[in-house]
Amino acid sequence: MCKNLDVNFGLFSCAREHKRESLCSVIFIYYQISVCFINGDLKVTLIFYPERDGLSKVFRDYQEEALRLIWEKADEGVISREAWSHVNGKLVGKTISRASIINFLNAMVEEGILDYVEKPGKGGYHRVYKPKLNETEFKKFLAETIISSLMKDFPNETKEAFKLAAS
Repeated sequence: MCKNLDVNFGLFSCAREHKRESLCSVIFIYYQISVCFINGDLKVTLIFYPERDGLSKVFRDYQEEALRLIWEKADEGVISREAWSHVNGKLVGKTISRASIINFLNAMVEEGILDYVEKPGKGGYHRVYKPKLNETEFKKFLAETIISSLMKDFPNETKEAFKLAAS
């Protein structure tokens, strides 16, 4: 059984790290979305940052890097150690813990974005993560989810916004 979609709009202040710290107002849209897949109810919780570009609208930098690696290596799959190593090689000026990578990958499995198979390896069994949705399918899923959520709660306003955006 699928649950309803909830949308909350709000305003919050954040500290920007530039040459000097200043407060900025950022509009955020919080989506708590439940989505049905064939294998049952799955809950996807996203925080949408409209001022960001690409997948960083819904993912942190390390999460996006991990997903991109898994999409690149869709056929062979990726273990958490490989994702962790790749992500830390891409991040500039910071590192991310392996536990954060593992938690993110497992959350993506629970949400139906990734899948895994367990394979024996050094020290025991390891999860080899593979995409359940490729990048294009994920972007379509994301757009459909956000639009259907807005249509449910704000149908007239959403239709009007689409008319304005199209003109």
